[in-house]
Amino acid sequence: MKIIETAQAQVMANAPTFAEVGANILNFMLQIFGVLVIIGLVVTSIMYFTAGGNEDQIKSAKKYLLYCIVGIFVGLGAMIIFNQIVSLLK
Repeated sequence: MKIIETAQAQVMANAPTFAEVGANILNFMLQIFGVLVIIGLVVTSIMYFTAGGNEDQIKSAKKYLLYCIVGIFVGLGAMIIFNQIVSLLK
């Protein structure tokens, strides 16, 4: 149930649960995170392709690629942990 619909209904029985509010917040944050990861991957690939044999820039691009991949796993791990907590609370 949408928060706006609940506010218009003015009934506490129809209010979203803590788990629903947390899931909505997490989904919003993961959408923003996904956009940032895509931007990071694009910037990293541009750095790598424009290195022109410069070893320092290639090392930096590889390091940033590793950070992007670790960030993806951290974000997915947060989603999995939150979903497990929500399923335990139900």
